[in-house]
Amino acid sequence: MTKKEIEGKLIDGISGILSVERHSVDADVPFKEMGLDSLGFVEVLVFIEKTFNLNMVEADLTKKDFETLNSLATFLSNKL
Repeated sequence: MTKKEIEGKLIDGISGILSVERHSVDADVPFKEMGLDSLGFVEVLVFIEKTFNLNMVEADLTKKDFETLNSLATFLSNKL
């Protein structure tokens, strides 16, 4: 799966979690600035685990990896 495909799936999931239109999710805006709270972060982790069949607890995810959609997509593309 390419990074672009991963970004597309993340945009779909995050727009659903935030209840916003897909086009309003910017890959370079920090998740906190998008309005993602701690519960939202957990929802994103569950979405990633289900969508990409990846155990995030064992994936060595760092705070920097989880800063923006772009950084998260890069992390996931290296893990998949």
